[in-house]
Amino acid sequence: MNTPTDTLLAKVKRGNRLAVVDFIAYVLLAFFSGLAIALTLGGVALLLAQNAEAAEKITEVTEVAQINKLAMKPREAQQGTLLLKRNGATEAIPVVRTEVDIIVSGIVARAHVRQIYRNPYDEWLEGIYVFPLPENAAVDHMRLRVGERVIEGDVKERQAARAEYEQAKSNGQRAALVEQERPNIFTTNVANIPPGGEIAVDIEYQQTVRYDSNRYSLRFPMVVGPRYIPGTPQEGVAGHGWAPNTDQVPDAARITPPVLPPNVKSAGNAVRLRVTLDGGVPLDNVVSAYHRIKSEIDGDGRHVIELAAGDVSANRDFELSWVPQSGHEPQAALFVEGNHDKPSKRQHALLMLMPPAVTQADAHLPREVIFVIDTSGSMTGTSIAQAKEALALAVARLAEQDSFNVIEFNSYAKALYSDAQPSTAKNRARALDFVHKLQAQGGTEMASALNLALNGRENPGRVRQVIFLTDGAVGNEDGLFTLIAQKLGDTRLFTVGIGAAPNSHFMTKAAQIGRGTFTYIGKIEEVKEKMNGLFAKLESPVLKGVEIDWPEGAHAEVWPKRIPDLYLGEPIVVSVALDQVRGDVRISGLRGSTPWHTTLSIESAHAGKGMGVLWAREKIQSLVDTLREGAKEEDVRDAVVAIALEHHLASKYTSLVAVDKTPVRAADSTLTSGAVPTQLPEGWQYEAVFGELPQGATDARWNLLIGTLAVLFSVTLLLRPAPLQLLKHGMPS
Repeated sequence: MNTPTDTLLAKVKRGNRLAVVDFIAYVLLAFFSGLAIALTLGGVALLLAQNAEAAEKITEVTEVAQINKLAMKPREAQQGTLLLKRNGATEAIPVVRTEVDIIVSGIVARAHVRQIYRNPYDEWLEGIYVFPLPENAAVDHMRLRVGERVIEGDVKERQAARAEYEQAKSNGQRAALVEQERPNIFTTNVANIPPGGEIAVDIEYQQTVRYDSNRYSLRFPMVVGPRYIPGTPQEGVAGHGWAPNTDQVPDAARITPPVLPPNVKSAGNAVRLRVTLDGGVPLDNVVSAYHRIKSEIDGDGRHVIELAAGDVSANRDFELSWVPQSGHEPQAALFVEGNHDKPSKRQHALLMLMPPAVTQADAHLPREVIFVIDTSGSMTGTSIAQAKEALALAVARLAEQDSFNVIEFNSYAKALYSDAQPSTAKNRARALDFVHKLQAQGGTEMASALNLALNGRENPGRVRQVIFLTDGAVGNEDGLFTLIAQKLGDTRLFTVGIGAAPNSHFMTKAAQIGRGTFTYIGKIEEVKEKMNGLFAKLESPVLKGVEIDWPEGAHAEVWPKRIPDLYLGEPIVVSVALDQVRGDVRISGLRGSTPWHTTLSIESAHAGKGMGVLWAREKIQSLVDTLREGAKEEDVRDAVVAIALEHHLASKYTSLVAVDKTPVRAADSTLTSGAVPTQLPEGWQYEAVFGELPQGATDARWNLLIGTLAVLFSVTLLLRPAPLQLLKHGMPS
């Protein structure tokens, strides 16, 4: 039996053991807390270093000022001169001014773009300018202008053109090189711009104008918006961009020109634009939605449109639209360009087919509609507001027999429902609440959203449609096109381009592969009108299985090979090469389950110009598209080079090069290279795209670090009282 003394001794021993355990726990806590904090602070230091390095690459324009004299050294530049910081050195860059003159004849536009490069320094300069053109532009001429001298550019295989340019640059000769990076992104290199001098580069291209819902439109893009570049960085950088090449975007450094920070205003990179418009029919309502214009009628009855402000900042796309007077709307049209002076040559035509009129008897199948909205950082500001309003209108318009889902994506993709749900009032209300709470942040992992939206299945008895709202600011377009083709099934993909400068190449090609249409919304005031136009297409029966039968003996070669579906208010446009221009063209398809057809006479076709160039451009693009279907690149390259050389076109595998044969720079004079910076598209927020110090574009990592520190500190405070009490009162003995 234990005595009171024994009990007391046992308690003292237990107290000693507990005190020792508490003290050891305190020491271990201090050690591991210190270790965790040290590791966390190390991570903070690493992030600071990474963000500092990224910021240095991204915001390469480091000093901006006013040019006080014509020629100066970079070190003499005063406040306002554009200087570029690269690899620790400060380099001068040229000032570029762009003059655009476009002539529209019917549905074809011919554009002349002059880029004037000025060197304000007393050192020889090479200018490198990444710029946009329309996604359907057929670039066929380039000239180098030095004073009164004009050097005509030649189309050559891309590597040969680059080699000729580099040799001329090294020899001190004036030279220019125009290369296609994407169908809507080009790079001009201009070598040996003399101190205090200018060199002009003229580029010409041809395109078709767009017709949609009784309105023609012409777009001239002015800025290459920053692209999201996924993938693992690769060794070596073959370009002057802010992003390294990656395994998914191997030419990232060539499509990411330096971007001016928001507090930097540049006197360069301004655009002056003029359009001479001959619509072929009387016109009403010639307007520009995003720029103020002035317009007059010339002696030939053509509309002459200019920018009211003269020079404008290149920070948003220009769009001109016009409406034919009542009674002059097109139904179907055929334009033929004959080579009558060369009878052995094939002749080229352009066919524009309007859809049949809507009738009350048309049946509406129930729809499964998947809405996809881009909530990445580039959508911050006006773009996300436009996208949310457009999506809210679309959800509210769903019919009771429809089903739907909503997917948002940035660095990740997330669906509102695990599968499409019935369009009940309750489900629509929940979706509207979900849309209202969306915020823009993070990257643009578009592939994850497409994987969620496209199921690759057939959907009998139901029309499945995906409406994709985005600015398309990605660099891995080809990989995304492949994904769409693989997973589309019988779904139709409709793209809605948002913001001041959407990636029209991605938007147009994705809709083409997805057998849908592309709608562009440039400002919030347009949302209701543009979305109502899209709803009319979504809710109206389309003409499927369209086939075009050309006369026997014509040996027609048609591009695109796969004729797309026909939607309300939007024509099908195809290019064709023919051995003969006589007979009838028969177009047929299915209107629901009802056959439909119409016939056009080739002899009654309109005379057209430039049809051969447009056909060659479409053939080249169709050949390049076969790479995604497994075609061998060497075979595609050979075919593209042959057609591009025949029609004098820039392409993926051919470039335009012009060289002045007379050397002007002495061999011992230094040549400095500088990339021309671009403006951020209007409405974009710089910090949302690139981040800022000390907080970069990786907000989640910073929040994680701060949260970890807070948790460690809280735990330490929670566990500290017991050891402190031991130190104050001493251990039992």
